[in-house]
Amino acid sequence: MVEKLAKISRATLLGKLGALLALATAWGAASADDHGQHQHFEQAPGYVRQVSSYQLPETELRRSDGAKVSFRQAIDDGKPVVLNFIYTTCTAVCPIMSQSFAEFRQRLGAEGEQLHMLSISIDPEEDTPERLADYASRFAAGSQWQFYTGSGRASVMLQKAFQAYFGDKMHHRPIAFMRAAPGQPWVRLEGFTTPDDLLKEYRQLVARR
Repeated sequence: MVEKLAKISRATLLGKLGALLALATAWGAASADDHGQHQHFEQAPGYVRQVSSYQLPETELRRSDGAKVSFRQAIDDGKPVVLNFIYTTCTAVCPIMSQSFAEFRQRLGAEGEQLHMLSISIDPEEDTPERLADYASRFAAGSQWQFYTGSGRASVMLQKAFQAYFGDKMHHRPIAFMRAAPGQPWVRLEGFTTPDDLLKEYRQLVARR
């Protein structure tokens, strides 16, 4: 495994606070109970960048349109991939991540036609294809951004493969993953990323293909 860690400077992180607060405001404040459940993840605005190679399992998922798909086939279509883990009843972390994804996709414009975005549920018992379809519609996801559920076993397998499994859904963290092409390493962005952060990282990634 090849890992390169690069922490964003304090000045840059503070500069991102306004953008992250704007994303949070767009979705309203989380309830006091749910906010308390997410107190375990407290850090300064910003993210840590890491480049890693993951051994990903062959497993079956169900897309929000009900179709059964192979995870490997879903990500190995030759296009760059941007991926995260969410669940639809989350009121704190996931709406902010999903809003960032939505604005990132919008800013790409026609460039986004060459991109494959995936959001995978970490609460498959609750997140049926129908619930995921409704969630996707809130963010005007479009055909380039697909939402997936599956068995509990498949969800945990994928989280562990991406080193993003933290015990249960209440301990999840905001992490985005990017890969330029099949066979290339993944860029892991751990922390709250703004649409501008995602755009910068994505363009750097595809420029080096």
